[in-house]
Order: sequence, then C-alpha cells, then structure tokens
Amino acid sequence: MLPFALSLFTGAFLLFALQPLIGKYIVPWFGGLPGVWTTCLLFFQTLLLAGYAYAHFTSTRLSPRRQVLVHLSLLVLAMLLLPITPDASWKPQGDEDPILRILALLTVSVGLPYFVLSATGPLMQQWFSRANPGVPPYRLYALSNAGSLLALLAYPFYFEYTFARAMQATLWGGGLVIFAIFAAWSGARVWKFTALSSPEKSDDPLESARPAPLDTVLWFVLAAVASILLLATTNKLTQDLAVVPFLWVLPLSLYLLTFILCFDHPRWYSRSVFSALFALGALVDVYLLGAGHSARLWQQVVGYTVTLFAGCMICHGELYRLRPAPRHLTRFYLWIAAGGATGSLFVALGAPYLFDGYFELHVGLWLTSYLIGALCFRQRTRALAAGLALGTLAALFVVPALSASALLTKDTPPTYWSELMEILKRDGWFVLGFALIGVVTFTEGRRWLSTWQPRVGDSCFSCRPHSASCSWCRSRGSNVRRSSACATSTACCMCSNTMPTIRRCTISRWSTA
Repeated sequence: MLPFALSLFTGAFLLFALQPLIGKYIVPWFGGLPGVWTTCLLFFQTLLLAGYAYAHFTSTRLSPRRQVLVHLSLLVLAMLLLPITPDASWKPQGDEDPILRILALLTVSVGLPYFVLSATGPLMQQWFSRANPGVPPYRLYALSNAGSLLALLAYPFYFEYTFARAMQATLWGGGLVIFAIFAAWSGARVWKFTALSSPEKSDDPLESARPAPLDTVLWFVLAAVASILLLATTNKLTQDLAVVPFLWVLPLSLYLLTFILCFDHPRWYSRSVFSALFALGALVDVYLLGAGHSARLWQQVVGYTVTLFAGCMICHGELYRLRPAPRHLTRFYLWIAAGGATGSLFVALGAPYLFDGYFELHVGLWLTSYLIGALCFRQRTRALAAGLALGTLAALFVVPALSASALLTKDTPPTYWSELMEILKRDGWFVLGFALIGVVTFTEGRRWLSTWQPRVGDSCFSCRPHSASCSWCRSRGSNVRRSSACATSTACCMCSNTMPTIRRCTISRWSTA
C-alpha cells in the first residue's frame, strides 16, 4: 500500500504544481488575458486524457511487467528533458494566433513530463489492484486529488513568494526524481506479485460484468458538465474581478475537493443537500449575471464558487455511485478524462466562436439542471427532486436580500420586501409552481414515488422489496442490504452500484443471505 500511496500523492502534487508554475512564466508573455489561463487548462485537460488513454491501453494490452518497463522508460526520458523552464523564444512576436502558440509552447516545454505524470492515477490504482487482489483501489483516487489540492494551495501561499521562478523549476525537477523512485518501488511490487502473462479472468460475475452503455455515457456527461462549470466559473471571476493566480486556484481547488470527498467515502455526498444548494446557487448566479458590476465583490466570489462546489459534488458523487469493478478501472477514468477534455474544449474554443457574449456559465447551469432531472429518473431517487424544490424556494428569500443589499445606500432604507414583491409580480406563476412542488414532495411525494416503477434499459424495478445480500456492497465494506428482488437489476437499489444483468424480468430472485 505504501509505495502506491506515495507514488500517487507525489505524482498528483507535481502534476498540479506544474500548472501555476508554467502559468507564471507564460501568462505575462501573452498580455495576462483570462483566455491564456483557459487555454492552459485546455492543454492540461487534453494531455490528461492522453495519459489516461495510455494507462488504459497498457493495462489492457500489455502484461504487468511490460507495463512497468514501458512506464519507467518514459519516466527516465522525461527526466532527461529537465528543466521545464520555457525558452524566451516562444514569446509572441506579432499577430499570430496566441492559442496555437501557447499550445505549442506547452507541448515542447512540459508535454512529456506532464503526460507521464497524468497517467499515474489510473495506472498506479491498476497496479495496486493487481498486487492486492480484492482490495478496492478507488480510495487511492481521493489521496491523489488530495496531493493535487495541496499543490494548488501551497503554490500561491508559499512557493510563489518564497522562491524565484528558476528555483521553483529546479525544485520541481527534484520532485520528479523523487517520484521516479517511488514509481520504481511500486513497479517492483507489481513485478514481484504478478506473472509475465495477463491474469486470468475472474469467475465472479460482479467483477467480470461489463458496465452498461448508459452508465458509460453518464461517466462522460457528468465529467464534461463538471469541467464546463469549472472553466466557466474561472472565466467569470477573472473577467469581472482580476486576473490573479488566486482566482485561478480557488475554483480548481474546489473542483478537486469534490473529487476527494466523493471518492473518499459515500457519507460526504448527500443528494438532497447538494441538489438544494445547487438550485439556490444557480438562481443566485442568475441574479449575479444580471446585476453585473453592481453586485458586491464578496457576493460574486461566494455565489459563483458555492454553485461550482455544489454542481461538482453532484457530478462527482454520481460518478462514484456509478463506478465499475476494478477490472474496468482504467476505462472508467478514461471516460472521465474524455468528458473533462470535452468540457474544456467547449469553454476554451467552442464558446468564443459560438456566442457573441459570455454565456458559458449559463450553458453549464442549464446542462447541470437537466442532468439532475435525468439522474432522478435513471436512479429512481426522490432526494434530488426534493432538494431542487427546497433550494428553489429558499432562493425566493435569498435573492431579494442580495438585491436589496446591492441597492442599499446611506440615504436608502433596506428594500428587501420591495424586491421580493417585484419578483412575485414578475415570476408569480413560477413561484406558485415551485411552492406546490415543495408541498407535494413532503406530503404526498413519498406515497406516490413508492409506487413509481420506471424501467430503463435492462433495469427492472417492478419487483417488491426483499431482503438479500449485495456482495458488491459487502466487498466495499458498506454493509448494506439489497432491496430489489429482481435478478435483472443492473443497479443495487441501496448503493446504486452496477450489477450484472442476468436476464429480463422473471420470477427468479437473488438468493437471500
């Protein structure tokens, strides 16, 4: 466990320490515009996808020992390219496209080291799963993101002001050497505990079952929507406030924190709490987008970042619920990286050409809202729907208060009630509709939803509840009981983990424990 944990933590720390370090070099070269950092994030997300694709390919096509040899060889080659300091010849000379020049600069300067480090997460988890059969590896992903978060916070508050840029690059190179030692230690463990050929397929249907196609689509969509929220929020903060490293680091830190919480343990993610927080935050964002610069500084920072945190908690919490067996781990992370790169591509390149103004955050909020609706039906959960209703009702009191605060002057009394009445006059029918949703949810919703039996794909929810053991849950130590009696269900009704499809709805039952 120790070598894999050290490799994951160190690799993630170096991966995300590299981003603000290289940004410190090139952002002043290109005028300090917000689009420069967005382009950098696009490059990092795309190369992360390439690293995950490499991890998936080597894990499925090569034997464990060959994986070790290939990965350590690439790591040695990356160390030969040190230092990572970009050459001054890459500074813009004229009217050339800055986006293409930035992408080329990053590829030459940090491309290979970043590529090798980006494969660390899924690859080390796959190696850990091979060296420790039966031990779930997903919690290591939380440790990896903890290293990333520590790097993002340590750079602006310590490294940036303590060391010069050249010294920062030198320290980063030394960290890469330390990571190579840990990676070699992990590779030695895999070399010791695995054979030359690929391991035999497991006889356990839970481990060998292929994830449902709809689950794969949700992996991609959830990751893409979270990435859109991240970059759109970053753009909004830097455009309206200031182009400073703190406003780049804050949204990305919250994004990584949601990964840490969701993949550490299911108790950190509550569907009802975060859906309510997202609904409230989304309506506050709508007010802030309309208010523009008249909104106070703290309102903009808190409003946009809280909504980002709630939206990413929903996306990443549902991703964790849809995680496959460790056998398909690298495929799972590959689709997550593909979704993240697609979201980054949309915000960095697609939105400027599609829209005349700033609408990236509008699109992100809209997509998240519809995605939550799709998850309500797919997962058969009342928690998300009830949370949205409560959050919307709460916004009727919060938004007028924010509006009154923005209009408050020395000679003007608080205008909370006037703002509230203005909203009721303008959107009264919507208010009444959401109020009815909240009342129905708490009075009749439980009885109605208990008889609601949707059928999605091969999942059948029409069988009566029945006590049976879910070995998938037991393997993760959650000690929950399966509540569905149908042998065809593709999801555990208690924990939403993917289960194998045995056959269509029949009278057969899961055997009771």
